[in-house]
Amino acid sequence: MAQEENVATAPTTRALRLLVGAVAVAMSLYHMWVAGFGPPEAVIFRGTHLLFAMTLVFLLYPLRPGGSALARAVDLALLALGCAAVLHIFVEYQVFINRIIYIDELTAWDKFYGVVLVLVVLEGTRRVIGWALPLTSLVFIGYAALFTQVKFPVLLEQLYYSTEGIFGSTLGVSASYVMLFVLFGAFMERSGTGQLFMDFAMSITGHQAGGPGKVAVVSSSLFGTVSGSAVANVMVDGPITIPLMKRTGFKPPFAAAVEAVASTGGQLMPPVMGAAAFVMAEFLAVPYATVALWAAIPALLYYLAVFSAVHFVAKREGLAGVPRAELPRLPRVMVERGHLFIPIVVILIGLFMGYSAPLCALVAALTCLPVALLRALTRRGIGWRSVLGALEDGARNTLAVAMACACAGLVIGVVTITGLGITFTQVVIALAQNSLVLALVLTAMAGIVLGMGMPTTPAYIVMVSLLVPAIIKLGAATPAAHMFAFYFAILSAITPPVALAVFAAAGLAKANMWAAGWAAMRAAAPAYIVPFMFVYEPALLLIGDWTTSVLATASASLGVILLAGGAFGYLLRPATAWQRALLIVGALLLIKPGWITDLIGLALGALVVTAQWFSMRAATRVPMAAAAAPGDDAA
Repeated sequence: MAQEENVATAPTTRALRLLVGAVAVAMSLYHMWVAGFGPPEAVIFRGTHLLFAMTLVFLLYPLRPGGSALARAVDLALLALGCAAVLHIFVEYQVFINRIIYIDELTAWDKFYGVVLVLVVLEGTRRVIGWALPLTSLVFIGYAALFTQVKFPVLLEQLYYSTEGIFGSTLGVSASYVMLFVLFGAFMERSGTGQLFMDFAMSITGHQAGGPGKVAVVSSSLFGTVSGSAVANVMVDGPITIPLMKRTGFKPPFAAAVEAVASTGGQLMPPVMGAAAFVMAEFLAVPYATVALWAAIPALLYYLAVFSAVHFVAKREGLAGVPRAELPRLPRVMVERGHLFIPIVVILIGLFMGYSAPLCALVAALTCLPVALLRALTRRGIGWRSVLGALEDGARNTLAVAMACACAGLVIGVVTITGLGITFTQVVIALAQNSLVLALVLTAMAGIVLGMGMPTTPAYIVMVSLLVPAIIKLGAATPAAHMFAFYFAILSAITPPVALAVFAAAGLAKANMWAAGWAAMRAAAPAYIVPFMFVYEPALLLIGDWTTSVLATASASLGVILLAGGAFGYLLRPATAWQRALLIVGALLLIKPGWITDLIGLALGALVVTAQWFSMRAATRVPMAAAAAPGDDAA
């Protein structure tokens, strides 16, 4: 999630710790039971999910950490009111399902609890992820109340007493999908899989030029299966990879940039992506496995871009890797810890066989600790406390997404009841002057700006409500349009001025934050172009025949490599100014779909490669001639 949640306050008393632990474990067990045996009615399930989330939020995120009795009383009052508002629907459930919406009038208690729940959701979201999303929701609600013909009781009914607002599909995604996959990540973390990812990456890339940077790329792509949070990936991976990068010669800003960009890509990496991917599956009414398939090639291109950037910088600066003697050996890593990959394989097989994503996540989570017990090295520290710890971590790590989805439901409710989405679509088309590329640029800018202030999921939801319909109307394929919005909501984590993943990495690297931010944008430069590529060539989303997808992927991959070479001034050897210019132009031509542009881009790339190859040959002849000269003179 691009914008990270606030830090929870540790419970100050033993009783509070026990209460938080009990609620969190109960929340996880409830969702595991639902995944295994089927959910209750949608509103009951989503409401129960919200009840658990609100309880933990107001216990873990107090109004004033360590504050007065009055502040604690306010927390308890808000929690009680929020729970009462949800329970009111449960008690009146038969009325809820049998009434005629927008026709039958709300009772005074309905209106009271509706206002209460809207305010409590806004406050709970503010405590977990900050002001941006609550303020955005308030702006939308204010627009509906003050500038449209929608009457306040109707608006309140939409937001509270229907499945189009707080209890809408976005909260359903959090309850059905996100909770189980976050829980899976918690079990993987407790089973020691993180050490496997790091050792695996070190063993295959650590010895290469710029090895520690490549280790960061590989390990962070794997850590995406554990955490959907860019900053969390940085804080897990960075303390190991950043010092290694600095030790082998990478400058601190670039080391921070590599870690930030690599960690951010975890949200794009199948099989377990960011929470917004599950929302996309719900919006498009497709299996989650389909969304993961769409993301496969864009994720490959993203990581190819940052891997190429690391390689070219390392070669340009003459940076070596870590000595092999200091690295783990791949066969030993796989023998000792390779079995910890089994839960990921379980998810892949389950999705491939057509089972639901929540059930696959549940089964994979349940296999994590038993798999860890298979070998003595990985069973150390595994016990009943590991189970309870994973259950508690899973619930606590879901809070930001749960509250964000509930709050985003307010935005969706307003957009739906006011017809704002249609109006905004017309505005975007008018501004873009019926040009798809201009509409895409506007959407990309909006995604980055929205992602600076809120997590990826609500940023994506707002874009889908307001911007995506416009680019679909202008000709973009629906999956490509949604992936475009998803991609740019994620890229905000590495785009200044608010680039939290970069700032976290810069802190670990002791680097200037602005220097690290611009370095991250250079390292990820091809990634900003990839979304435009798959809008114009849906074959990159594996839509269409496989031959077109293979050729488009090959062309785009070569373009990404050339663009990284042009950006960092190295291909086979340091590039001159004209070579860098040709590399960038050739890369953009290769990235653009079409045989003619591909052939021209390939020719420009070949020209640079040929020129550099002859330069290398000439450079090797000069020392050989100089070495032979003394012998000739002696003769």
